[in-house]
Amino acid sequence: MRELKIFSGRANPQLAKDICAFLHLDLGSITLNKFPDGENNCKVEDDVRGRDVYLIQPTCPPVNDNLMELLIMIDSCKRASAARITAVMPYYGYARQDRKDEGRTPITAKLVANVITRAGADRVLAMDLHAPQIQGFFDVPVDHLYAAPVFTSYFQSRMLEPAEIVVVSPDEGSIKRAIGHAKRLGGKIAIIDKQRDSALKTQQKHIIGGPVEGKICLMFDDMISTAGSICGAAQLVHKAGAKEIHLAATHGVLCDNAIENLRKAPINSLVITDTIPLPEEKRLPNIHVLSVAPLLAEAIRRIHSNKSISQMFTG
Repeated sequence: MRELKIFSGRANPQLAKDICAFLHLDLGSITLNKFPDGENNCKVEDDVRGRDVYLIQPTCPPVNDNLMELLIMIDSCKRASAARITAVMPYYGYARQDRKDEGRTPITAKLVANVITRAGADRVLAMDLHAPQIQGFFDVPVDHLYAAPVFTSYFQSRMLEPAEIVVVSPDEGSIKRAIGHAKRLGGKIAIIDKQRDSALKTQQKHIIGGPVEGKICLMFDDMISTAGSICGAAQLVHKAGAKEIHLAATHGVLCDNAIENLRKAPINSLVITDTIPLPEEKRLPNIHVLSVAPLLAEAIRRIHSNKSISQMFTG
């Protein structure tokens, strides 16, 4: 592991420290600040010549600042003759703009992939991408991790009876995710019929499957932004007589009026991971944060040692 160096941007330094703790490595020294006019400045303080370098930087809000900082870190390491640079992006910003759903709109997820590759990244490590096809947007290898084992372990520790569980898909796009969780945790499947009125507004109309009355309902999603859609789904399930409602999402973006929506929602808990740091002012009593540092650390160890990543999720 001597040739492995890990550096962190300012987006989520605690996650980087936790990853290094699992690998028994010191976090690399890097200076990141801004010039008076707001431009980012970076200096890698450690020698990276000929090293296998991992840059940990989720492109969470403020998305543009964190993305630009990642690009500058990549360029710094490239010009310092690093042997291989892996951009570790636990949360990939701009992922929702992954296709042209109407005329004269960008595919920003592809644009960001191009920029990261051109900056000098040799590899990308990401977790629970909003759309799996984003892996194909990169012209370098992408290792895609899943937080499902972390959620499975958490809910199994609660000793829930499979007969009481209904895994609810908050929309049609999450059905495959719901089926996977139902196989691991037991229970039945229900699907929320979600209809989009506009880019910012959706309505939850019907529950397909179930039934949810008197059941413990678990809803899984890849991210929660404003929490409007998933809280609407929770409201529908609550009206249908659910005994308990627990939400789970890999990425707790929690922007705009998300906290207010969650306060008003009829939910027992929200479980998220630490791919995105959760500020103190957003820490509601029923929000639980699970760490994905062991998953990311093991992935980094396997990449560095040229071992299989897929074996982490088999068996």
